[in-house]
Amino acid sequence: MIRIGFAKDIHQLEEGDYLLLGGIKIPSKNRIIAHSDGDVVLHAVSESLLGSLSLGDLGTYFPPEDDKYKNYSSIEIVKFCYDLVKKQEYRINNLDISIELEKTKLKPYILDMRKSISKILDININQVSIKAMTNEKMDATGSGKAIVAYCVCLVGDKYE
Repeated sequence: MIRIGFAKDIHQLEEGDYLLLGGIKIPSKNRIIAHSDGDVVLHAVSESLLGSLSLGDLGTYFPPEDDKYKNYSSIEIVKFCYDLVKKQEYRINNLDISIELEKTKLKPYILDMRKSISKILDININQVSIKAMTNEKMDATGSGKAIVAYCVCLVGDKYE
């Protein structure tokens, strides 16, 4: 049996010196405003994994009002979510991730993000696709005030 999960994560941006995306630091004139470490890519991956098996959302497990999750590692969040998926005997077939960001060019970092995510989840790099795009100067993302990540995941049961 296969299942599909889809998720979107959005965060505001402010002046800073790096973005944390896909588990890597990317030099930037912005930083992500968030309760956790703000890695929108890993948040979208986590939410899509949860959604694939109707396991709730990140707020269910990591409530933003709980101070113990202040600056919490998104790597730990995605590992936790994948552990829930594996406990139901499902595995990741593939992840397809899109990132919307107007100013910082992500193309030079896509391979590093793919490597990072594949390592975090212990899957093959060919199971992780990442695309980056601008929002053509439209809305909060296009004006440089926000970053958005989307993830679609396909999971299947009892296959290697």
